Amino acid sequence: MGLSLSSSLRIGLLSAAAGTAAGFSFGAAAASGVRRTASTGLRPASLAAQSSAAAVSFKDAGLCKKLDVPADLLEKVDVFIFDCDGVIWKGDSLIDKVPAVLAMLRAAGKKVFFVTNNSTKSRKGYLGKFKSLGLEETQPEEIFSSSFAAAAYLEQTKFKESGKKVYIIGEVGIEEELDMIGVPWIGGGSDAGKKIALKSGYALPHDSDVGAVIVGFDREINYHKIQYAQLCINENPGCEFIATNLDAVTHLTDAQEWAGNGAMAGAIKGCTGREPTLVGKPSPLMIDYMVEKFGIERGRICMVGDRLDTDILFGQNNGLLSCLTLSGVTTEEKLLSPENEIKPDFYVDSLADFL
Repeated sequence: MGLSLSSSLRIGLLSAAAGTAAGFSFGAAAASGVRRTASTGLRPASLAAQSSAAAVSFKDAGLCKKLDVPADLLEKVDVFIFDCDGVIWKGDSLIDKVPAVLAMLRAAGKKVFFVTNNSTKSRKGYLGKFKSLGLEETQPEEIFSSSFAAAAYLEQTKFKESGKKVYIIGEVGIEEELDMIGVPWIGGGSDAGKKIALKSGYALPHDSDVGAVIVGFDREINYHKIQYAQLCINENPGCEFIATNLDAVTHLTDAQEWAGNGAMAGAIKGCTGREPTLVGKPSPLMIDYMVEKFGIERGRICMVGDRLDTDILFGQNNGLLSCLTLSGVTTEEKLLSPENEIKPDFYVDSLADFL
């Protein structure tokens, strides 16, 4: 699965970069919107004032419209982008009615993509999970993970030409994606279980040829990995700090929420004082690729996810429609609270409401 990018295009990331990458082409995108907080416009202080203003949308009025009639959304959309954890599945359990919804959308001629901030698997690994859950119609080109996005970013910035290597805090997904583009790496699973014997005069040696540290979700993170990463970032000139995502929590099982990659990236941020370059949602990297490769219109795309600060913000920052599902981390109470300023165009209890 080779990757190729045209040199005339660039990725709109938190730290924008231009270059050529193998396997795909990214359209030009402004980086300025990646961390923007969405504005909700009018507050619903007076609902009566809205009744005579048909042009004022629910979202512009600070309201969220619960999807009662699926056609209200389906007729406006040609392409659906689904988050995975909390939307398609929880842990290793498929969420109710998902196969029927996907079959219905495909039968209606809709394009379907899956974009996940979880970096523990490569695209190949995620395809295996889809198949194992009975979603046999899923195609490799429909899947985009943040491990893929990290590799794409290195391709775009011509990292391989620097002759440097990557230190990985993360799991096999990042390792496999870097292998596919021929970027050398150290760390990852090989540093699992390593301990530091702290004693007078001891200094942990590190590789001065590390030019980037990628931090993804890592169930075997330890003090050795944190120390090694901070040495590379703080002591190797020009070493870049890249985070696959900053999600606070994730779905490892269907029983509860678990600490997400925000904890891993936060540890490295805390000991380096550096902000990471973010390559997963809400960065525009993956949507730019889809628009460029498949020639789809942003206004006819809907992002469906369970997180306000990644999925819905990803949609809003990139000119997409958005639909929040309450089957994941966000409750209806949080969504509708006056403190929440990120409003989707629609929301549903789960994907079953699409039927």
